[in-house]
Amino acid sequence: MSGTLLVRRTVHGATALGGGPRWRPSPYAVFGGLFWLVMSLAFWRVPMCCDFGQHAAVVERLKDDLLHPAHPMADLPGDGSAYYSPYAVAQGLFAKATDLAGWQVVKISGPLNLIVLLTGIGRFVRLLTPRPWAPVLALFAMVLLWGTRMAWWSGYLGLMSMTGNLGYPSTFAIGLAFWAWAWAGSLARGPRRRGLGAYVGLGALCGTVLLIHPISSVAAVIGVVAFAASGRKVWMWAATAATAALIASLWPYYSVFSLVGDGSVDWIHRQLYTEMPQRFWLALLGLPALWLRFRRDRADPLVLMFALECAVVAYGWVSGHYTYGRILGLTLVPLQFALAIELAAPRPWGWRRGALAGAAALGACVGFFQIQAGAVVPRALDPIGFDQPPRWPDYGWAVGHMRRGDVVLTDGYRPTRSVPAYGANLVAPAWPDASLDEDVRGRRLAAVRAYLSPDSTREERAAIVRRYEVRWLLLSPGQKVPREAVVVDWSRHTGEVLARVGGPKHPNRDGAAPRNTPLIG
Repeated sequence: MSGTLLVRRTVHGATALGGGPRWRPSPYAVFGGLFWLVMSLAFWRVPMCCDFGQHAAVVERLKDDLLHPAHPMADLPGDGSAYYSPYAVAQGLFAKATDLAGWQVVKISGPLNLIVLLTGIGRFVRLLTPRPWAPVLALFAMVLLWGTRMAWWSGYLGLMSMTGNLGYPSTFAIGLAFWAWAWAGSLARGPRRRGLGAYVGLGALCGTVLLIHPISSVAAVIGVVAFAASGRKVWMWAATAATAALIASLWPYYSVFSLVGDGSVDWIHRQLYTEMPQRFWLALLGLPALWLRFRRDRADPLVLMFALECAVVAYGWVSGHYTYGRILGLTLVPLQFALAIELAAPRPWGWRRGALAGAAALGACVGFFQIQAGAVVPRALDPIGFDQPPRWPDYGWAVGHMRRGDVVLTDGYRPTRSVPAYGANLVAPAWPDASLDEDVRGRRLAAVRAYLSPDSTREERAAIVRRYEVRWLLLSPGQKVPREAVVVDWSRHTGEVLARVGGPKHPNRDGAAPRNTPLIG
């Protein structure tokens, strides 16, 4: 993952014929490769859950219409949706070329994203230090030193959360962010003869990250600024900023600048602040190492990154734009990597570094056994009973009856996030989206509640079915099946009921046979 070591053997006499450089993989190549294999398998064994269905639905819509995709979760236009990023368009092209389903493309993306992430980490750490074990320690600090409360968010790369979000755009964007930081560091510390093209290229990379995952791009840009602050040629860095802005402004699917100040999902992210100590306290073990770097160099890029990211997080709290708390996952990186670099120093160690190593080892054990172990230890091999990744139910029994484009009315937390992954549409999307006015989504949510209310009349329900062209009801065990609905199937695992109502607007939108695509089980 970070290259190899060439070891020259001493040759004597006849053995000289077998002398010369001998190839030996670096520690990071070995441990990074093993990590890639283990986490790819861990990601593959976890069924679809959480936001996975949303991203699979995006691929499905792009597969249907690459130039004008519909809303990811509803039978509505998708113009302006921030989900249609360059990353998603590439996935849509791949799905078209291979005829793979959206969920299959997202699953395949996980190991590929992990390669980008691991190589980016290796390149970035090698820029900071030549110590061969530093990238290994940085990787394990990044996935273990979080806290003792689960941080399961897109862009948070602890071991446990990786089992769910390796296939997400955020993981790919963070991998590119590490590459951008390494690129920026090489420009800031490299020879002065670097041409304008290198700075423009870095700007293009930053603009791509901005389009793929806007909130992660905040931390990515902060990292580039931290290196630029210690560099020269201010006008060259201005070319980087201008290129990034130009790339972002030219993207035809949505305007990333329209997201500035958008507070539609701030309420979701408030808990990142209220539960911050429990989720992130183990990363504070890196503070002594970061302090040492500050004492050695007041303009150290890791120190500047940490300070600037903390300022953005604080702004999120003060302003009420809690979405900025999403960068907390990358705010921990300077702490984790500073600790790793300090502990990769050659021996002999003083007592301070020894104490820091002991505290870090204890913290890693606490993080692993308290939160992260279940990610890599299957329940069948678990002697303790670690917390396991979520295992959501399989909705293949339901989607097997549906045709592409059918509208489903449900208020269940899991089906609203899973069923659209296979081409069905919801009456009311689960999440806010820039392509759909929040007032419209609110009215649709109110219609779902009204339909499912025990006090609703048959006429009121019929009006909702006609207005939103509902074809299916997916009801939880506690919800009553309306008299006019026809029960088609039910889940023996969850007790949920699938019932047919009304008639489809498009009996067969794509001319294909009824879909019968099973979910991942």
